[in-house]
Amino acid sequence: MKKFPWLLTCFMLLFMVSCNNDAKKSTESNGENADTQQRIISLNGAITETVYDLGLGKELVGRDVTSTYPQEVKDSVKDLGHVRSINMESLMELHPTLILATATDLSPELEKSIQESGISFKKFQQDFSVEGTKNLIKEVAEFVGSTQTQTLYDKIDNDLSKVETLYKKPKVLFVYARGAGTMMVAGTGTPMEEIIELAGAENAVKGITDFKPLTEEALVSSNPDVVLLFETGLESLGGKEGFIKTVPALMQTPAGKNQAIITMDGGLLSDFSPRVGEAAYQLNQLLKPYAK
Repeated sequence: MKKFPWLLTCFMLLFMVSCNNDAKKSTESNGENADTQQRIISLNGAITETVYDLGLGKELVGRDVTSTYPQEVKDSVKDLGHVRSINMESLMELHPTLILATATDLSPELEKSIQESGISFKKFQQDFSVEGTKNLIKEVAEFVGSTQTQTLYDKIDNDLSKVETLYKKPKVLFVYARGAGTMMVAGTGTPMEEIIELAGAENAVKGITDFKPLTEEALVSSNPDVVLLFETGLESLGGKEGFIKTVPALMQTPAGKNQAIITMDGGLLSDFSPRVGEAAYQLNQLLKPYAK
């Protein structure tokens, strides 16, 4: 009779240990073991790339639709959609410990909800320049707890050192296109002007700031040597032939006469991520044939 209480005690201890182990496994499967790994949601392409390059790619659990590089992130990290359509419920489902964005990414409503949730949240200011990119890298690294910034700085500097001085600075017109109904040109003070200048060329558009609708008058007056578009932008116009048909005035410019219409990946060209030097070099090489 005296053995029964002892056996019952042993049974209860074994049951408690089993429950604790099951709870631990459940917590780890949900990614809530914060002692071993952060769970990061990044809502900006440049930030996502920076987190990955800082060695924390495995800690990314959610991203916005612009975060498509590297391919591993695109393939394995949950796409939450366009940042302006993301809701708080979709963020919470991923049990994040950190949410990262830039000052221009979030709607006021979503930002307020994130702040009220108690989840660690950081909103970064992004300056579209080389120094601005390095500063973003520094601030992201500090927030996520990485010390690998120098490697990223060195990559930027090494890539920029490959940019060749062009014999003649071609005038480049950047056109943002989403089909024939939406075509904008990049004026002064835009990220596109900055990357064009980093590549050793000059912005063909003068006298306007920000992005403005493309007009035939503006196109002819800017008289570009080269027209630059995102790859997806030119595709939305039906390729070079479709672009020329949509904007026949292009044939009055050197760019049209020489079929000098070039494209680059949108994220690489405009994100000002750790690949900003790579973007400048790639554009520099694409411009060489038109800089004679």
